[in-house]
Amino acid sequence: MKTKKTLMSFAATVAIASAFTTNVEAASYTVKSGDTLWGISQKYGTSVSNLQSINSISGHIIYPGQVVETDSNKSTTTSSNNTASSSSSTTYKVKAGDTLSHIGVRYGVSVSSLKKWNNLSSDLIFVGQTLKINGTSSSSPNTQVKSSTVSSGSAIVDEAKRHVGTPYAWGGTSPSGFDCSGFIYYVFNKAGQNLSRTNAAGYYNQSTKISSPQPGDLVFFKNTYKSGISHMGIYAGNNQFVHASSSGVQLTSLSNSYWKGHFAGYGSL
Repeated sequence: MKTKKTLMSFAATVAIASAFTTNVEAASYTVKSGDTLWGISQKYGTSVSNLQSINSISGHIIYPGQVVETDSNKSTTTSSNNTASSSSSTTYKVKAGDTLSHIGVRYGVSVSSLKKWNNLSSDLIFVGQTLKINGTSSSSPNTQVKSSTVSSGSAIVDEAKRHVGTPYAWGGTSPSGFDCSGFIYYVFNKAGQNLSRTNAAGYYNQSTKISSPQPGDLVFFKNTYKSGISHMGIYAGNNQFVHASSSGVQLTSLSNSYWKGHFAGYGSL
């Protein structure tokens, strides 16, 4: 009789543990093609508004590969196997204003590595998206040694400032003379970032729009010598930018009345 009670107790314990494991695993869901918030909410017995609140999603748009938390009370307790698994990689949840380059600088990894680890075909990322930061070993922000080949914002700004005083040249892409987009092309490639040659409007279309720039991001201007995006520079910090103007490469304040009047926004490549 005692043996029977023991077996029943053991079976109940296994059932409870199994249910707990299922709940923990079901606390997040990786979005697949064709998924909707409504469909996920029905699958996990919650509401669309709850999913939006938990994941800081302002609309109804979700993307394949995005990790959606389905339970705001998800247990933080993990088994030893889960702990071992989490120690092999670090993740980061994308916040408003983030770009791959900013995240790369923060964690000391390259944009190309972030794209590879997360199967990204472009630089576009979305609020609420969970990114793998390191594919092989854990790392804390700013503790991993940065490779000299990884372009950073400070390297871009340092390279840009080296050319202050260089004369303007229409279509110029060398230290003998630059135009605004040719200057960007030269500086970014010199600093280690592979960048194709295009004009200011082209770089504007390629960039991720941001509201809080970091040194090395781009500054765009409109309606200068032509309508639309027509000029650009490199944000250098302290409300200044480096650019190839008609007077040559110079460091200029964004408070300058002319440039302030033609300001179009910030972008990150």
